[in-house]
Amino acid sequence: MHEHVGPVVYYLEVHFLYASIVCLSAWVLTSVWNGSATWKYWIWVATLLNFILPFGGFVDRFGASSVSWATQLPGLDEIGMGISRHLAAGGVLLAVWLCGAVFMAARLIVRVQNDRRDAGTAGPTPSFLTQGVPVRLSATGQEPSVDGLLRPYISLPLRVERLLSKKELDAVLIHEITHARRRDNLIGLLYEVALCGLWFHPLVWLTGFRLAIFRELSCDDSVIARSRGADLVAAMAKLAAPGKPNSLRAGAATLFSHRLRRLTALQPERMSRVADSLLIVIFSTVFLACALETIAHTGSCFKVHM
Repeated sequence: MHEHVGPVVYYLEVHFLYASIVCLSAWVLTSVWNGSATWKYWIWVATLLNFILPFGGFVDRFGASSVSWATQLPGLDEIGMGISRHLAAGGVLLAVWLCGAVFMAARLIVRVQNDRRDAGTAGPTPSFLTQGVPVRLSATGQEPSVDGLLRPYISLPLRVERLLSKKELDAVLIHEITHARRRDNLIGLLYEVALCGLWFHPLVWLTGFRLAIFRELSCDDSVIARSRGADLVAAMAKLAAPGKPNSLRAGAATLFSHRLRRLTALQPERMSRVADSLLIVIFSTVFLACALETIAHTGSCFKVHM
């Protein structure tokens, strides 16, 4: 009756094992390897998707088809068999996971509702287009940000032109336009939804942290490429000034010191195509190897006898 519990648990174990290896590889490569912050950001997006989507399962039909060279990982299969034989223990684990998932989902729903309420109470605001991206001026006193998922737009504090010079405002817009065009809010929401189910995995939390870092650094690169780094730093300083209603939130300023060093460097880091190519090749190799290893150890997992 419960003969399928063990194989399913075993498949998840193998998937998370190799997804974790991909994540650790991404952490090493993006920490010590030269390369653009943009490519590093997309590496972490791929790492997130690898946690969510078991790519190896799409090839071996999640273990339903027999692969002649597939072998099981000793130890992991015993855990699945043990859970299938002691369903009470499995039920406890499931209940703990469900409580965490419900809590995280409720937390996300409250945050989304608060964001919608804040947007709804702002009322009609002046707006214009910059490089095809809508820009809205808000009287709520918030810092520059990108709102919206499928149709993102830039929100700026009302009368921001009185606070920032034209060059500083242009630097801010370059940064935010990069966010909007990449649909970073949609990727962020995807991570938050994934976290509701994978809250128990510490490397998923690490993935979110690194995504946040390189999301900002990659947008800063767009500013640096136009030699507007100093202007963005000046804008950030004015927006974070004490007593200003549109000051930056503490959470948004955690990366300020690192960003400051990059934006104000006398000799900005030169983007090397060779470094970027090696970064992509090495990560892609690890990614594909882990997908193949998942297939190699799950291609016959549904033949386990309980």
